[in-house]
Amino acid sequence: MKNSLLNLSDPFFSTRFLGFDSLFDSLRTFSEIGEDSRSYPPYNIKREGNDITIEVAVAGLSEDDLTLETKENNLSITHEGSKNSSGEVLHQGIAARAFKLQFSLAPEVVVKTANLKNGLLKINLERIIPESEKAKVIQINSGELITE
Repeated sequence: MKNSLLNLSDPFFSTRFLGFDSLFDSLRTFSEIGEDSRSYPPYNIKREGNDITIEVAVAGLSEDDLTLETKENNLSITHEGSKNSSGEVLHQGIAARAFKLQFSLAPEVVVKTANLKNGLLKINLERIIPESEKAKVIQINSGELITE
C-alpha cells in the first residue's frame, strides 16, 4: 500500500484525533499508516454532546491484559500479546496478537472512566469547555437609554 501525505478520505485520521473539530477542515495529513493499525482491534467512537466514548473489541482479554495510558494529550491502549497456552492449537482463528491503539486528544478532552465488560472496553471521555468559549447570556434591559 502506498501512503500519500494528503489523503482526505482516510478514516484513520479523523477517528484518532478527538476533540479537534476544526482540525479536520484544514488538515488531513498522516504518513506511514499501516493497514493493520487501522483494522485491529476494531473500535467505535461515539459522541453525544461533550461526551465521547471509545469502544474497543477485546474479546478474551482481561483488565490485566490491557494497559490504558494518557500522556501529553495522547491516549494509548496496549496489549502485549497472549501468552502461550498449554496444549496443541489445531486451528488459530481467534486473534491473539499484540496491538497498540493511539488517539490524540484535544487539550480540553479528559478521560473519565474505562470499563471492560463482555469483551468490550469502553473508555469515556469528556470535553471540558473553557469559560472563555462558553456562550454568555447578556441581559436586555427595557426602558430608556441611560446617558451620562
